[in-house]
Amino acid sequence: MTSDELKMQRPWFEAYPPPKNLQSKTVTRDILRQWILEGQKSGKNFVVVDVRREDHEGGTIKGAINLPAQSVYPSIPSLYTLFKAAGVKKVIWTCTTSRKRGNRVAGWFDDFVREKGDSDIESYALFEGLLGWATAGKDFTELMEEYNEETWHIAHSNH
Repeated sequence: MTSDELKMQRPWFEAYPPPKNLQSKTVTRDILRQWILEGQKSGKNFVVVDVRREDHEGGTIKGAINLPAQSVYPSIPSLYTLFKAAGVKKVIWTCTTSRKRGNRVAGWFDDFVREKGDSDIESYALFEGLLGWATAGKDFTELMEEYNEETWHIAHSNH
């Protein structure tokens, strides 16, 4: 087997070190929704980063940015600089369920923030991810952009 064939078979995340803390801090959809309803602003008080790539469909939380998980690790220093300059205090990473990609990138970002000795920025994975958000009812789906109910019913039946 050639090295190119091996690279194609390896999961994308194996190119990077595992996060030091494999159990990232989480934030629940209820708490994130509360922040939004209290007037906290995406891009100012917090940032939601949707790390889906091929499965980036069905909508996302209003104000979220999409950075596929495969692109996050090498971008962490720049993301940190941007978030720090903007005064962002909380970064919430999410994917469909947050069990893998969301937790992994939240851990990487947390590692970087800790190495900087920065206690002003917190890194979280969204507990139950976008699937939990999109299937939690109208109070949550009304806070989504491009929400597609059918997509989430299919995703829910697959998990």
